[in-house]
Amino acid sequence: MCDNGSVTKNNVKDPNFGTKLVHAGHNPAEWTYNDVVPPITMSTIFNSRSPGVIEGFEYTRCGNPIRSVLEKCLIALDHAEYALVYSSGMAAISSMVNLLAPGDHMLCSSDVYGGTYRLLNKMAKHAGILFDFVDFSDTATIVKSIRSNTKLVWFESLSNPLMIVLDVQKVSEVIHRTRADIIVAVDNSFVTPYFQRPLDLGVDVIMYSLSKYMNGHSDIIMGALVTNNKDLYDKLYVFQYTSGNVPSSFDCYMVNRGLKTLHVRMEQHMKNATAVAGYLESHPKVLRVNYMGLPSHRQREIIEKQFTGHNGIVSFYINGGIEVSTKLLESLKLFCITCSLGCYESLAALPNMHIVPIPKEATKYNTDKEICKMTHASLTDEERQSTGIHDNLIRLSIGLEYYQDLIDDLEQAIQASGAKDKC
Repeated sequence: MCDNGSVTKNNVKDPNFGTKLVHAGHNPAEWTYNDVVPPITMSTIFNSRSPGVIEGFEYTRCGNPIRSVLEKCLIALDHAEYALVYSSGMAAISSMVNLLAPGDHMLCSSDVYGGTYRLLNKMAKHAGILFDFVDFSDTATIVKSIRSNTKLVWFESLSNPLMIVLDVQKVSEVIHRTRADIIVAVDNSFVTPYFQRPLDLGVDVIMYSLSKYMNGHSDIIMGALVTNNKDLYDKLYVFQYTSGNVPSSFDCYMVNRGLKTLHVRMEQHMKNATAVAGYLESHPKVLRVNYMGLPSHRQREIIEKQFTGHNGIVSFYINGGIEVSTKLLESLKLFCITCSLGCYESLAALPNMHIVPIPKEATKYNTDKEICKMTHASLTDEERQSTGIHDNLIRLSIGLEYYQDLIDDLEQAIQASGAKDKC
């Protein structure tokens, strides 16, 4: 039904996107009762007519009907050939890193997601895998950092929490021109295929944290890898069913269900975030706003060339220190204070880390004497400061509420925070 080979311009929305969301992978004739909504197949085993004769599915670790439906939908959205879904975004990233052998080298963007940073520093290093974090905004630096043993390059289409945009097409071209055998992978979780399709821009693999916008409801943890490279897909598939990094049938059903409204949700996220970012940018107590939809964004030219819209993630620097930013979050009434993003409700986070005593009422849930605030806990103080993650940086995931209600909530919280007007 869907022409996965069709390619649209990089900055033009796919007119069939909504149709693909609703219909790709769905065929009622495949199900016993012609279900319009694909059923959840809970069975872990499937009957064969004869020993060794596999007709469709054998064992859920190796494949499952509802998992197949979800993967077919992801394939259609990204103009891809293959997709694999995982039990989490980190499981998907781990599978990519597992392609490397001891002594192999991986090049990673310097402002990568904290979980990816932790995976490399805590696990890949002990497995003998070499890696460097470099500034991907400078392609000359990327080329200089490529070694003879470099096998994988990893970066994000939009960084967290500073909303730095990279030229996906230029990065892919430079790397492949230098060494055609290097795998170029991009984390596109913040953008989704609705606003950008990196395979059309030259990358080899796309990773999604399906827990975020793709599912959109803060109730499932899952990840995915999407590619056009059959050899790579075959290796990843063997790794997956061998290691068992697979999601449950129910989780696949839930993500498939959430995807049906992705295009509608992303349009509303963009509308609300644009209004909130504009309000914050003009606020006398806000020093700077990071949002890809603002005309003032530093990579505006790249955004207009390679994206079809903007997401719902906004970060900003309040005029104050850790006390002010903490008080601001504590004063919010509509925003939930949590570390995730990309779902229907609005969320707020403090990306910088500070060690604080555990409240007495929380001790029954924690055994450690101290806890960390919010995201990016794996980075050192120096690394956070050098990348611009300061005490006064606040990240917002703008949800689907009425945008004026969100602005009003932010206004009362800013006033309650004690922040001073900027000079």
